[in-house]
Amino acid sequence: MKNNVSVRKLARCAVVAALYVVLCMALQPLSYGAVQVRVAEALCLLPVFGAEYIAGVVLGCFLANLLGSTIVDVILGTLATLLACVVTYKLRNVRIGGLAIPASLPPVAFNAVIIGIEIAVLFPEPGSSAPLWLACVSNGISVGIGELISCTVLGVLLVKIIESNTALKKIFE
Repeated sequence: MKNNVSVRKLARCAVVAALYVVLCMALQPLSYGAVQVRVAEALCLLPVFGAEYIAGVVLGCFLANLLGSTIVDVILGTLATLLACVVTYKLRNVRIGGLAIPASLPPVAFNAVIIGIEIAVLFPEPGSSAPLWLACVSNGISVGIGELISCTVLGVLLVKIIESNTALKKIFE
């Protein structure tokens, strides 16, 4: 029986990773760049249902960045997703009004900070005389807004749909 559980968890991780990549590739104009709403980031809330989803989401992020971004983003973007998913997992039982809102905030925070700095340093605005710290803050806000849409709106909705449907809940837990 334990073998079947492990195989199921591994299969779920693979499906999540593949879904993350497919969503990024299919919605490429939204998934990459300084202004982005990476719909696949909604999957960062799946660790609410178990730690095994961390591996699936992180692998999906790694592969999507490998296919569509820079090597620095492969490293830093994947790191941001790993940190976000671990903290999301830790917040899995915390709810506001029955919603997984606290669990949606780590991806917003980690991506805003890490990717905001990455964009400011690697892709500075041509001709801009703004100080680096201001570019980091500006890019962080831009990335954070996209993450709020992806995680706090779409991700929380995804968790609510799964938790509200007995058949779906059985699949994800």
